[in-house]
Amino acid sequence: MQYRKDKYGNPISVLGYGCMRFSTKAGRIDLEKTEQEIMAAIDGGVNYFDTAYVYSGSEAALGEILKRNSARDKINIATKLPHYLVKNAESMEKYFQEQLKRLQTDHVDYYLMHMLTDVKTWERLKALGVQDWIEEKKKTGAIRQVGFSYHGNSDMFCQLVDAYDWDFCQIQYNYMDEHTQAGVTGLRHAAEKGLPVVIMEPLRGGKLVRNLPPEAVKAFTDYPVKRSPAEWAFRWLWNQKEVTCVLSGMNSMEMLTENLRAADDSRIGTLSDSDHALLKQVSEAINAKMKVGCTGCRYCMPCPQHVDIPGAFAAYNRVFTENKLAGLREYFMCTGLRKNSTGAGNCVQCGKCETHCPQQIPIRKMLQDVKKELEGPIYKVGVKAIKLVMKY
Repeated sequence: MQYRKDKYGNPISVLGYGCMRFSTKAGRIDLEKTEQEIMAAIDGGVNYFDTAYVYSGSEAALGEILKRNSARDKINIATKLPHYLVKNAESMEKYFQEQLKRLQTDHVDYYLMHMLTDVKTWERLKALGVQDWIEEKKKTGAIRQVGFSYHGNSDMFCQLVDAYDWDFCQIQYNYMDEHTQAGVTGLRHAAEKGLPVVIMEPLRGGKLVRNLPPEAVKAFTDYPVKRSPAEWAFRWLWNQKEVTCVLSGMNSMEMLTENLRAADDSRIGTLSDSDHALLKQVSEAINAKMKVGCTGCRYCMPCPQHVDIPGAFAAYNRVFTENKLAGLREYFMCTGLRKNSTGAGNCVQCGKCETHCPQQIPIRKMLQDVKKELEGPIYKVGVKAIKLVMKY
């Protein structure tokens, strides 16, 4: 196992265990199977385990397995405050104490603000006293390090990085999202600020492994270096010095064994030019069904009406490269989960964006298509619901 350092020099395994998708049996977490997999991961050197309050049964299962095997002190637990449920300082404490009880521990090593959406959301938490609460928890050792997880564009991510003295952060990042979500821009900005970066969705929820287009499968098959699509995706990430840890939701011994082997011998800067060309070829094959040829360069930004143009186009393309649900999910996270929506519906057809687009995309027309496709009743209800929950 390879290790990289956190902000304070502690070793973090480059392969982290994502605990959202534990194996299930009859609708419940299969504790015995999960125990075998978790202990095999620990034996293989994995020391970072990521869970969350809202991952059904996950914290309790992880806590029970660690207790059974006296393994708590062998690993780092990362879990998350469901800040979107927090109404006051007392509820922060309530959720945290419940998490400690589930995890059967007296401290959390890496504690995240779960799915922090924008600076205004962070300001809301500050108004509720989150900074004093964090300081008290760190002083007592109940929380060792504090960070946040994020879905959204690179501009807002960079603002959040700068908004507080974080210890680490977590982003969606993979070779298909190099220039969307927080992207390489956000990754490098966080690293420049000294923040370790934990990666989620390295396989885009399995989409970089399953149901690849024939052209992508052929590219991998014909390439002289034989690796699975999953291993290529992980190696692309581990090739970058700014990446600290890559999470994988491992729920089979075969998956675990493959990932441990790859993590054991992956190094920074070892992918060749031809390796990168292969992954570019695969990306182009996956993107062949895209409706908008947006490269995510962001020359169109900022939009005077705050439309997240690259984010909107990335979600719209995902409708056609994957499916409607995947596109809608990404669109909601990137545009709806914030106090002021950044959706295509904000567009007033001013045309400023089109004067800067090097791809000469008819942005105004395409944003109308995005609005028609993705801002239907489900999206609108979701936006209203989040505003009620967050009291926006």
